Amino acid sequence: MSLGLLSTSDESRKACVVCLRTAKAVQPLIIKVLPVGTGDLLEAGVAKGQGVEKQEFEERYSRQILFRGIGTEGQQRLAAGRIAIVGCGATGSALASLLGRAGVGTLRIIDRDYVEASNLQRQSLFEEKDAAESLPKAVAAARKIAAFNSEIAVEARVEDVVPRNINALLEAMNVILDGTDNFETRYLLNDYAVKNSVPWIYAAAVGSYGVTLNILPGKTACLACIFPDTPQGMVETCETSGILNTAVNLVASIAATEAVKLLLGGAAAEHLRKTLWSCDVWTNEQAEITAANPRPGCRACGERDFVHLAGEGRPHITMCGRNSVQIHERARPIDFLQMQQRLEAHGRVRHNEFVLKFWREPYEMTLFPDGRAIIKGTTDAGIARSLYARFVGS
Repeated sequence: MSLGLLSTSDESRKACVVCLRTAKAVQPLIIKVLPVGTGDLLEAGVAKGQGVEKQEFEERYSRQILFRGIGTEGQQRLAAGRIAIVGCGATGSALASLLGRAGVGTLRIIDRDYVEASNLQRQSLFEEKDAAESLPKAVAAARKIAAFNSEIAVEARVEDVVPRNINALLEAMNVILDGTDNFETRYLLNDYAVKNSVPWIYAAAVGSYGVTLNILPGKTACLACIFPDTPQGMVETCETSGILNTAVNLVASIAATEAVKLLLGGAAAEHLRKTLWSCDVWTNEQAEITAANPRPGCRACGERDFVHLAGEGRPHITMCGRNSVQIHERARPIDFLQMQQRLEAHGRVRHNEFVLKFWREPYEMTLFPDGRAIIKGTTDAGIARSLYARFVGS
């Protein structure tokens, strides 16, 4: 295994970002933000200790410790907590920022996408430089969190969550948070969480509207209880209806607070919301639907029929929005240098260690190390597959 150090030039900096790759087979990119001087890196890239002095710890979180719902013991519980954030777009980046500043000890940020200029209006962890470099969102988020809290561990996984890898991505997590943009992935998260009894929080925002739901397997309704089937007909998206960053931050703040209660447990857990809550920040309309009990006969939590976890009916090619198609390829290691040399005769190419971008008008292809690609400029899966086969391989 090789370790590629990404940022250690500033001696005063307390955290570093480490990239891990295996030599035998291509692996989705994994970034860890770890405190420096905490012991050797284990093979898996985990720090042996985080060594924050008690006085420094209590000073950093003093205003949060003063809140009687948390206190010193509660802050220590947060420091021992492990949260997975699936999707690091608008909602996910807001969640990551809030929980990173709150001192949650380990954040695992999982996202398949890269930063674009259109993200900057609402995705709070990213900057213009990230968009210019087409940095993967998980990587950019990990770097930003390291800059404001070097005493927590951040794991950035540049991956698409699918049935094949969901166990590895979400194992050992105390809470799962939804930062995704599609129900296909949400149903998959729901199946995993219900099967493994892991609490998770559904959250979404579009236009001026935000919605969130706590799901406590075996205790409250799950996502399939509330939405037995994928919403049909015209469904609003950020691409069609736009989005207000205030709606994003409202729903993320509520979801992050509920996640803190889950990590604290005890008296804090008694205040967990047991409703599907929604709010429109433009019209000031709010609504709540009870979700205190599972629905009898629910496919997931009642019959324990985990069709999404089994991968039944999951398409090989999925639409990503913004006039683009994602192509899922596995076990296809991509050498970016060789690929650039191959593609230069056909269009404009550039790459960094995370992604390769190829422009051939009117299309733009973003290629990831594991062979996954996002092809922009079409929503036709046939055209996308043809371009992939022509320039990358069938």
